[in-house]
Amino acid sequence: MTTVTQPRAESSSPVTPAPRRAPGARSRNRRLVVLGFMAPALIGFLIFFGYPLIATVYYSFTRYDLVNAPQWIGLDNYIRMFTTEPVVATAAWNTLWLVVVLTVTRVLFSLGVASVIARLKSGVGLVRTLCYLPALAPPAAATLAFVFVFNPEFGPVNRFLDLFGIDGGLWFNDPAMSKPSLTLLVLWGSGELMIIILAALLDVPKEQYEAAELDGAGPVRRFWHVTLPTISPVLLFGVVNSMIFALQFFTQAVVAGGVVSGSSDVAGNTKYIGAPENSTLTYPVWLYVQGFRYFNMGYAAAMAVLLFVVSFAFTAVLVRQLRKHSAAEGN
Repeated sequence: MTTVTQPRAESSSPVTPAPRRAPGARSRNRRLVVLGFMAPALIGFLIFFGYPLIATVYYSFTRYDLVNAPQWIGLDNYIRMFTTEPVVATAAWNTLWLVVVLTVTRVLFSLGVASVIARLKSGVGLVRTLCYLPALAPPAAATLAFVFVFNPEFGPVNRFLDLFGIDGGLWFNDPAMSKPSLTLLVLWGSGELMIIILAALLDVPKEQYEAAELDGAGPVRRFWHVTLPTISPVLLFGVVNSMIFALQFFTQAVVAGGVVSGSSDVAGNTKYIGAPENSTLTYPVWLYVQGFRYFNMGYAAAMAVLLFVVSFAFTAVLVRQLRKHSAAEGN
């Protein structure tokens, strides 16, 4: 006997679909989630960069000594900086010298060392490590060591040069040689930039070298027409990094000037800055002296604002040139 299954009776009450969120609500929730993840970084940016920047701009228009309340004086700090403060001109010239020389020599030196390491067949890891290790030395300790090594009386560099009848000079003790000596110190510790450029060199496609070699290009032409255009963004980063580093050059100049003048005490506090003859007095060093020795915090804030504007302008111009160069290559 066949059993016939009766169809299940449908419910009389209709099924109501789940309410759908409006597109605006979904977009708003997504933005809140993104904002929640970004909140720690945004809060840190506002506290440690945004507020100090706004406060510095405000204090640059005031007379402030960290004790009494700030007094609004308008543009007096800026006028003093450009008219009645001759030491600022000396500090600005020293900083400009370092910006030009350090930027060029640091990038070229790092590029040269990286190119040599990239062509090594064996011992690459050891050589790369030895070239990078000086970058790990603390700036103050490295400067103390360099001042000792280049000491005109008993330093090993001058003693080595004496073996060949070469007069090594006074180095850090000579106003004409102090900034070149600081440049040698910076080149010795430029391992970080060297590693970055080395990574860019190793990332250049070998097919481009092979195609250029088939076209009859020699090593110089391959380097000029293949290597340099490929790593140009990294070189621009090196230029920007070196310029900002030179504009903020502080620790090495302070330590070298203090040791040369013999004014550093046992704790390392330097009583005289800029020796010899203000040749190591950079713009950030004079900013520090005005703010934390003379307590002219308003004037120091004006100097800091000017330094920020100059650094931002240099960076903006270089980045714009890179974009033009990239657009020209894309066309």
